[in-house]
Amino acid sequence: MPVRRRPPPPPAGGGAPAWFNSNAAWRWLRRGAAGVFFALLGYLLVAQARTMDWPQVLAALQAYPLVSVAGAVGLAAASHLLYSGFDLLGRRYTGHTLGTRTVMLLTFVSYAFNLNLGSVIGGVALRYRLYSRLGLGLGVITRVTSLSMLANWMGYLLLAGLVFGLQPPGLPAAWGLGALQLRLMGAGLLALALAYLGACAFSRQRTVHLRGHAVELPSVQLAGLQLTMGAANWLLMSGILFVLLGQRVDFFSVTGVLLLAAIAGVISHVPGSLGVLEAVFVALLSPRLPAHEVLAAVVAYRIVYYFVPLGIAILVYLLLEARAHQPARPAGAAVKRGDQ
Repeated sequence: MPVRRRPPPPPAGGGAPAWFNSNAAWRWLRRGAAGVFFALLGYLLVAQARTMDWPQVLAALQAYPLVSVAGAVGLAAASHLLYSGFDLLGRRYTGHTLGTRTVMLLTFVSYAFNLNLGSVIGGVALRYRLYSRLGLGLGVITRVTSLSMLANWMGYLLLAGLVFGLQPPGLPAAWGLGALQLRLMGAGLLALALAYLGACAFSRQRTVHLRGHAVELPSVQLAGLQLTMGAANWLLMSGILFVLLGQRVDFFSVTGVLLLAAIAGVISHVPGSLGVLEAVFVALLSPRLPAHEVLAAVVAYRIVYYFVPLGIAILVYLLLEARAHQPARPAGAAVKRGDQ
């Protein structure tokens, strides 16, 4: 006689359906949200492209004063230089012995590729390739990369929390978000940044396991440098757009729009936020300035901050690859902490 199996007991806590508790449901929810976002973004891009006077955009680009271009280039250089120092925090954290110039060149190359091709290629894969060819072990590279990315995004959380909380940018009514919601979002982002700082200062559990590697929380001094450098870099990026917009929009409004565009870029997963950055800036600033002038400023920003550094980074990358083929003693093999 066949044995009849009892049905599985209902889940504890109110009997929620099994599909709700599954990873598959969460994946479908994320895909649905991404689909809605892409549909809205596509509509926004098409609508803007159809109404944009492209000859005026080109004329606005050609009419930029030399002083504005020089200011934007100087701020872009300062931003890339600052970001190139992010991995020096990782050197201090891990104790590897690669030289300062080598670390900064490698970080610059990774950042330029990251901006244009996405974080998987530039932020992670390229770092692993270049650092490993210079003698660093996988565990050290993981810790350096993690610390650098944390510097960028913890700085973002700090700055976005302050800007959204104190002076939130005005959003179109159709977006369904008002000043109150942005202030609450800002408070939450600021709380996350301060929680990270507090964990680095007071947590007794100092080790987090990431992809099979033990990553230790940095000291509170190092975490403070992360937040300061990360926020300063976002301010420099905002300064470039502020200059290219002719200083006709107040600085913190430009900063708020850039920070919102960064969120949209992360959600979209579009490399370099291509089209996303332009769409957000035109949507939010066209009530204050002619749309073709806003678009011209963002295009000029992309040229100055994305494309020109990428061209330089390609040349530097080829130089680093050529040097890696030369027989040499691995300069960064010695580390203070174990290669876990």
